[in-house]
Order: sequence, then C-alpha cells, then structure tokens
Amino acid sequence: MSKGLISREDDYSQWYNELVAKADLAEHSAVRGCMVIKPYGFAIWEKMQAVLDQMFKDTGHSNAYFPLFIPKSFFSKEASHVEGFATECAVVTHYRLKNDGKGNIVVDQDAKLEEELIVRPTSETIIWNTYKGWIQSYRDLPILVNQWANVVRWEMRTRLFLRTAEFLWQEGHTAHATAQEAIEETERMLEVYAQFAENWMAMPVVRGRKTASERFAGAVDTYCIEALMQDGKALQAGTSHFLGQNFAKAFDVKFAGKDGKLDHVWATSWGVSTRLIGGMIMAHSDDSGLVLPPKLAPIQVVIIPIYKTEMEFDQISSIAKDLVGQLKKKNIAVKYDDRDSQRPGYKFAEYEMKGVPVRLTIGGRDLENGTVEIARRDTKEKQTISREHVDQFIVELLDDIQVTIYNKALKFREQNTRKVDSYAEFKRVLDEHPGFILAHWDGTPETEKQIKDETKATIRCIPLNSEQEVGQCMVTGKPSSQRVLFARAY
Repeated sequence: MSKGLISREDDYSQWYNELVAKADLAEHSAVRGCMVIKPYGFAIWEKMQAVLDQMFKDTGHSNAYFPLFIPKSFFSKEASHVEGFATECAVVTHYRLKNDGKGNIVVDQDAKLEEELIVRPTSETIIWNTYKGWIQSYRDLPILVNQWANVVRWEMRTRLFLRTAEFLWQEGHTAHATAQEAIEETERMLEVYAQFAENWMAMPVVRGRKTASERFAGAVDTYCIEALMQDGKALQAGTSHFLGQNFAKAFDVKFAGKDGKLDHVWATSWGVSTRLIGGMIMAHSDDSGLVLPPKLAPIQVVIIPIYKTEMEFDQISSIAKDLVGQLKKKNIAVKYDDRDSQRPGYKFAEYEMKGVPVRLTIGGRDLENGTVEIARRDTKEKQTISREHVDQFIVELLDDIQVTIYNKALKFREQNTRKVDSYAEFKRVLDEHPGFILAHWDGTPETEKQIKDETKATIRCIPLNSEQEVGQCMVTGKPSSQRVLFARAY
C-alpha cells in the first residue's frame, strides 16, 4: 500500500480527498467536475441502492424511467422552479458535429435544435408533463413512482461524492387526490430516509423542515435529514418535498373526483444521491482509512493466510475455504485473499484502508491450536478464538460493530450540539466548537440572511417533534417559539 493518510486534525479536507483515492472509491474524470466511481465505490452504492429500492417497494412504490433531456419550455412553466435551477443547467443547443475541412471537429450550425433541451437537473417538469396523460380521475390515483437516474447540475466547486456536476440518485415523484395524502407521503419518505441513514449507514440524523429560503425550488414545504460530520460541518443527507398543486397547475394535471368535480392533483418528490457515500465516509472513518458499517460493506469479512511452506498454505486454504462456505450460508460477504504476490502486512493495510469490518487470519499456530485471529476494523481490537462456531461469532460481531459505530457517531453529535442564547455566543461557539447549534430565530428571511452572510452558518432545519420553548431571537430579540438548528455545512 502507498503511504498513509494525512490526519483529520491536520487537514480534514485533504484527508477526505486522499481517503477517497486510496480506498479506491472514485477519481476525477477527464470532464471537469465529474467523477469516475470505481468498482469498490460502486459496490457500496449498489448495496445502498438495493436496500433503498426494497424500502421504496415495501411502501408501495414502483420504478420507472423518464428522459434525460427536458424541453426548455417545460422549465418556464413553474416560475420558482426555473429560478432555482437556472444557474446550474446544462443546455443542448445542437444535434450534430462536422469536420470544418481543416481537420477540426466543430458544431454544425445548420443542426440547431428547434427547441433547446435541458440535461436533467431534476425531473419534476418532464414527469408532470407525462402524468397529464396518465391521470383523468380519482381512480388513477395515487401514482407512486421512483426512478434511479443520473442528473447534471453545473457545479463550479466540486468534491468527489459530495458535490459533482453529474451524480447518481433516485427521485420519487408521486401524485395524490388530497393534500393530506401528499403530506403523509412526504413525511413517510422522510422517515424511510432517516431509518436507512440510522439503521444501515449507522449515521444519526436530525429530522426537520427547511425554512422558506432553503426549500426546494417549487415546493410548498421541504423536509430533510441532517447529519453531523467529524469536522463539525452538517451534511444534508436526504430531502422530501410537499409540492402542493404547483406542478399540477403548471402542467394542467387535473382529475375528476368522486363527486365529478375537477381539481388539480397534489404532488410530492423526494431523493437521495451518491453524496450518501461521502457522508458515510466523513461520519465514521479515521486516520487509517475507511470505517464502513457492516450492513453496507462490499466485503464484510476478509480471510488472510499467514504461512511459511506450501504444505502450511494448503492446510490453511482448506480451512479458509470451509469458513467461506459457512459464512456465505449466513449471508455474509466474505473474501479469501490467497494472493501470493503480496505479503500479509500489505494486505492488512489494504483492507484497513478499505474499511473491511472484520479481518480473520489463520497462521501456523492456529493450525495447531484449532483457532483463528479476528480483528475488528472499528476499534482495532484483536482476539483469538476457536474455529468451532466461528460463523455465529462473526454474525454477532458484525451486529456489534454496526451498533458500536452508530453509538460512537451519536455520542459525537451529542457532544457537539450546543444551545446558545446570544449572537455573540453563537459566533464564538461556531468558531471554537464547530457542530450543531440550537438557537432562537425570529422566523424572518432577513435575519436568516444576516446570520448566513456574517457567519457562513445556515439554518439546517426546524427540528420536528422538538420541544416548544418560548424565547427571544438571538439577533433581533423578537419572540421565538422554538430553537432551530444551525451549522456550517457542505
């Protein structure tokens, strides 16, 4: 393996970039701002996809696919939507190239599109134009559709997984007969995301609502989950939007109710993306490399032989292959690394960097004693145990690692969430103890903007189910009914 990582304390940003590269997750592409997701990184995304896809299907959703290209006129139909995405849109203007006769490939100006096409930044407009043909009466509702896709948002400052010009995601788009149904859907999908983050990613999240200025463009209300990274910055890990009738009105999508009266349909949209991989990296990993929650690790257990002779290797391989069979029967993703091109020490460092939760080694002494050595990635603790029932031991160990990682992240969040009552204290805590800050706000966009301009901290959310607490805005002194969650964020 190459030299280790810079420490998080010395340079968190560089540590992250080095880790993504050295763990073989992704790399920058020839296209500025875009990334190549390498097989190991994509294997993590596939695990996330599989779990989320089943969660969506369990809540009644079906997958579909809609075009990558969206007519520009569609965007102008919902004013706040176009305003929200205008600066990030990539636009297709021509459909052909030609040779200019001098050996250069140029755009064929005779092949200009009649209507320019937007490369999908999000799909509300193309989908609601489609839904118009699907919906005539209340019998056609609800429509519960999800799509797995790529999107393009022309970001100028990029970071692998966290913010790139093109990224992978899923986007749910649902249509309902009543506002209440749509609101319930919005809240249901937020909870699906929260459960996934906490139970699978081992990443505790705060459930909340965005302020008006932070809402999705075109939404009536935006719900979100917010996670705290180890450098004290927040990461928006998922959003769920109640769109009201905005897009139905923009595309004239109406349905006949049971009473025969026509009304516009009520809508939601919701999504998470490959930035979840970045969040998982930053929430758990250490100066030695990735720390992956077992439920999402592409390799949960790696078996490494330590031997001196070919005979010893053959004996160890026989035992290892038997263990592989036992573990696979327990639905554990296991790899036996019998490469003779690398020494055990190299392999230890490689799998530590890649965050494999459990390393199992078998050496000559283990052959004699009927044992194996087991090392866990999260705490780096080692123990030697009998080979008998090792499969069940590892099942329980993986469960323990999953819980331990979550509890560590939860403890970190609790230790780095502070209440403040004055603006001076807010500024001091923000600089000296980065993390979540709970403070009173007067509810106005003017005060929200002032705080953002002066401190670079934003209201991450208005926490759901938080206690109502009468207080005074830390900036203006005006009355406030509850504290909101502030942080600097990715």
